[in-house]
Order: sequence, then structure tokens, then C-alpha cells
Amino acid sequence: MDNIILYLLNIIQEQYQQICWLILFICRYIPLKQWAHDEIHSPKYQKFLTDKLPVIKPFIKQDWILWNEYYRLRYGKAVKPVKTHKGKTRTVPEDIVCPLCGAPHEYIYDNTGGRGQFKCKICGQTFVNGEKVTTPLKLQCPYCGHALQPVKDRKHFRVHKCINDNCSYYKRNLNKLPKDLPKSEYWKYKLRYLYREFSVNFFDMDLNQLPKWATSFKYKKNNAYIMGLCLTYRVNLKLSLRQTVQALKEIHGIEISHTMVNNYAKTAAVIIRPFVDSYDYNPSNELAADETYIKIKGVKSYVWLIMDKISRSILGYQVSTSRDVGPCILTMRMAFDKFKEFPGKALKFIADGYSAYPLAAQQFKIEKDWDVFITQVIGLTNDDEVSKEYRPFKQLIERLNRTFKESYRITCGYGTEDGAIHSVSLWVAYYNFLRPHEKSGGKEPLNKVELLEGAGNMPGKWQLLIYLGQQAILKQQSEAAICS
Repeated sequence: MDNIILYLLNIIQEQYQQICWLILFICRYIPLKQWAHDEIHSPKYQKFLTDKLPVIKPFIKQDWILWNEYYRLRYGKAVKPVKTHKGKTRTVPEDIVCPLCGAPHEYIYDNTGGRGQFKCKICGQTFVNGEKVTTPLKLQCPYCGHALQPVKDRKHFRVHKCINDNCSYYKRNLNKLPKDLPKSEYWKYKLRYLYREFSVNFFDMDLNQLPKWATSFKYKKNNAYIMGLCLTYRVNLKLSLRQTVQALKEIHGIEISHTMVNNYAKTAAVIIRPFVDSYDYNPSNELAADETYIKIKGVKSYVWLIMDKISRSILGYQVSTSRDVGPCILTMRMAFDKFKEFPGKALKFIADGYSAYPLAAQQFKIEKDWDVFITQVIGLTNDDEVSKEYRPFKQLIERLNRTFKESYRITCGYGTEDGAIHSVSLWVAYYNFLRPHEKSGGKEPLNKVELLEGAGNMPGKWQLLIYLGQQAILKQQSEAAICS
């Protein structure tokens, strides 16, 4: 029996050696299908990648008496109060207390010579006027554990950098550089670990803000049916304001100004939006995101869109004048709010190679503890396995961008940011609830609403959509009253 076991063990060892030899042979001489894009491993592409989150040590209150007892046990003596030099008086007020450990003013240094900053002798914490702590959070590099240093202040965030020359992240990126590259050219490449600390909380912003003037319609000369006609010509048929006025006059004999048409569109957009945003879309776990260009007052701006790959509904949308992380977070918040329960790792979120999406995913991890994994499809050709598998997601969202541009093209650019927001809101409502989609062979809209199916024509559907928006506003107001 023992001989059989030894014989089988020898066979297993020989097979293991053969497997190792075959793996080395395949890695050397047989090219495998690459999974990641080649540019990801290039030092030139490093600046477009988002580093993982740092180690965050929060500000935790401590007791200075316990600290002093620890020093007594560890070093055989406690920390003595601060002594002043002969001929000098203490400039630390008697009411100053360390905000971290609570040490009294006898243990506090005047750290800047009367300019307002103090330092505790017990815990080493620096602070201002006994209230404002200079370093409420301690950020550490996840690769070497070295404390991060703030290097740049921007409008909405602060950039922290790891300046440790022995950091493994820094050494690895340094080895990727060309051997003949002079040190004077190193600044062109991202070598050190960076982290952006945002100063604006994009998770406290209200996504459903309603202006006071947009709570109801008041018709002095026209009626609700004429307002429905205006929206039909303006949104469905993609006519400009003056073309809408011309169509109403020549087809229906209705005299109306283009300013009144614009007012109808703005108010309808604000009232319909709560229904569109709070509708139960029952989204799938496959989302695609992208941003496209528009013009506001002749300046380049952006529209952010997130769609469901299965139902093709638009779940998140935002208009912004900058292509930074803030509007990206707000768009993702709007889309994720449609989930009754966040799917977590089961979510497939597909985007392009822009770095705002991984940065936004980091903020969701910090604020919500949600794991949002971003799959980035890079380039226009399927040069890697990621592009081959997820290219259909990218094609769908690009097709959605082209559909939006058909309605945007008539405007020749928006005049105001509010006008852009109202126009995009109306278009999303039309796309999700009124537009016949190719998914059903061009016969039915993406989301069926029983009340809308009873309308005989499109102006009637717009009136019912406004009614549903008003009901959604009343529901939000009643819920807010109950909470307060």
C-alpha cells in the first residue's frame, strides 16, 4: 500500500514539472490574447489612470491623562508642562485646550510666535485657536504608508502627493521610463501616487430643485391644448422656436409669440422632470455612460448621459459647463437612485477612457461604501479582449448621443445654461415615454404608462405627462412635510 502511494506522488510531481515547463514555454513563444489595452502599461498613459484610494486615518478624540500615563510606563516619567525662557511671558491663553486630547494650556506651545497656531506637547497635534485642527484627516500612501503632502489647491479639490522616494509605486513607474531619458524630462510623466480630496460634497446636493415660478400654468390667452401643440412641434418634430410659431400659424391658424413657446417649454420641463426622475424604471445591472459636447453662449459645454443597456432607458443626465468629476458624480447618483437596492459587484458600468468615472467611483466608495467597478472601453477598434466584449455598450451610448444631437442641432447652441437644462429634460422625457423606439419595431415607447396610452394624440400625451409631473411634485412635497 505504501509503495502505491509513493508511486502516485512521484507521478504527481512529474506532472507538476511538466505543467510548469509548458506554462513557461507558452509565455515565451506563444502570444496570448491580450485582455488589457497596451496603452495602459505605457508610461505616457499613466497620467490618465486613477490611483486607488489612500489609507485614511480619521480624527479620533483622545485623553491626555491616558497619554501621560503611557509615557510614565513607557519611559519612566510623565510629560512635564511647557516652560518659558527667562524674561519672557507665555502667550498661550489660559482657555486654550488641545482639540485632540484635551490637554490644558500648560502643555500647549505657541507654535508660530503669536500668529495663531498652537501645538500640543502631549499628542503633537497642531491647531488654530483651540478649535480648527490643521490636519483633521491623515492620508497615507497605500503602497508605502508614507503621509501624503498637499501640493495643489483647485476650485473643488486638493491634490495630495506621496513624496517618498522609496515608495514601490514610484520605483515601479520610474523603471518603466526609457533608459536614455534625462531627468529634466521626468516632469512629463506621472511617477508618484496622487489623490484628489474634494472640498464639495456632491452627495448632499438636491437633484430635484424646483423654482418657485414653475409650480403651475396660468393661461391668459391660450389653453392647455395649444401648449401641447407647442411641445409637440418643438420636441417631437425638432422645430426651432420661430419654426414652431410659423407652423402653428400656417397649419392651425394660432397666433403665438416665440417667447411664449419658450416659456411653455421651460415650465413644462421643470414640472415633468420630477416624474421622469422618480419613475420606477426597474433597471438592469448593465449601464453605459458617456458625455457629449454642446455649446452654451458659444462656449463648449457637456451633456452627461447614462442609459440602461437592456431597457434602453436614460437613467441619469446632467448639463455642465466643465468636464470634471462633479457632474459625473451627480449623473451617476441620478442613475443609481433608480435601483431599489444597489447591485454592488454585479453591476456592469461601461464608460470610455476618461478618468472622471474612476474618480467618481472612488467617491461612492468613500461616501456610500459602494463598490462601483468601471470597465473602460478605450479606442475605436477591438484591439483587446475588453473592447471585444464591451464594444456593444459603447456603440449603444454613442448612438444615443447621435439621437440627442439631432434635436440639439436646430438650436445652434443654447443661450443660457438653464435653457440647456430645460431642453435636455424635455428631450429625456420624450425619449423615455413618448418616442416610438426601434426596440419595439418603432411602434411603442420604451416605458409604457397606462395613463398616456389613453391619449388620442401627442398634444394630449404632453398634457397628461405634465399632470403626472404635478402629481409627483405633490407627492414629494407631502413626503417632505411628513419628514419635517
